[in-house]
Amino acid sequence: MAVLKTINLKKYYGVGENQVKALDDVNLEIERGEFVAIVGSSGSGKSTLLHMLGGLDHPTAGKVLVDNKDIFRLKEDELCIFRRRKIGFVFQSYNLVPVLNVYENIVLPVELDGNKVDKAYAKEVIHILGLDAKLEHLPSQLSGGQQQRVAIARALITKPSILLADEPTGNLDSRTSQDVLGLLKVTSERFGQTMVMITHNEEIAQMADRIIRIEDGKIVEDGETYE
Repeated sequence: MAVLKTINLKKYYGVGENQVKALDDVNLEIERGEFVAIVGSSGSGKSTLLHMLGGLDHPTAGKVLVDNKDIFRLKEDELCIFRRRKIGFVFQSYNLVPVLNVYENIVLPVELDGNKVDKAYAKEVIHILGLDAKLEHLPSQLSGGQQQRVAIARALITKPSILLADEPTGNLDSRTSQDVLGLLKVTSERFGQTMVMITHNEEIAQMADRIIRIEDGKIVEDGETYE
């Protein structure tokens, strides 16, 4: 069953001769539990597509369905709540709050929603990501790889069914990139999540179950990877 689906999705900027078609009639389906990599050159539309899938930007035309719900028919406050509860985001820039320690950064989304932290689940996530000894540290006291692990833990803490990762290893060296991607894959499998990752790194993309290639706002290839 498709947990994520786009129907004739379009995102245009400008008009006339200056019009840029960032997404041009994109149709795709992503099944529950899949790990999908979206690859393409700079300016191909891959990040725009990810932002649409997560409801961070509105399309010019077309639909994004999450669990058969047309997310852009929701009011802005409803979309914000839906996004916070259903979707976890991991960005290249970590986006940690510098004055909060590791544990406070991780549980922040739950507390923003006014909910109690599931401490047993939080402990499991923290342990899998190897952060047990870093909970009192501030982000400035961590390496890039450690900060990205905190960002992953924060994305997982609300138990989202979908994890969207935008160049999650873009600021990391190759060895740390492999470690972080391995952890992302382990956690998505462990917690039964669907993961969609943007990357320009072919080697990293091969870790996914399926690779979607996008160029000039259009899907040009869609197929399974083979170990």
